[in-house]
Amino acid sequence: MTDGLSIGQVAERTGLSVHALRFYEREGILADPVRRESNGRRIYTEDDVDWLQMCVRFRSSGMPLETIRRYTDLVRQGPGNERDRLALLQSHQQHIRTQLEELTECLNVITYKVDYYSEAVASGTAEGLWVGGSGAGTQQAAAANQ
Repeated sequence: MTDGLSIGQVAERTGLSVHALRFYEREGILADPVRRESNGRRIYTEDDVDWLQMCVRFRSSGMPLETIRRYTDLVRQGPGNERDRLALLQSHQQHIRTQLEELTECLNVITYKVDYYSEAVASGTAEGLWVGGSGAGTQQAAAANQ
């Protein structure tokens, strides 16, 4: 095949399985219809690969398939709906920013715990960090639970 890429080649380049590529095609996720050879085999273009790589990023960032489909539909419609595309992308961008803030808070807690435990292990005071209830190590346990 000299005039395009096979489904296997596209799978390798995008990280999607052949099954996922067929699914994306059925679900209307590809911006352009996939061409076919006379024997029915799919032929993809570099533009298809670029589009799919963008869709992979969208999915990896948590964008639902329905939203990707909506974006694809808007692109297919051509000029005139750029504000709609922008609004869709801005909404997802804000969603990601919110996720990043939440993950940063989680990372801060984990970093605190790692630092606390690292110091306790290095100084030989780690035994009894988590005892629960009363008794030896309760003060240390309370500090570690902050």
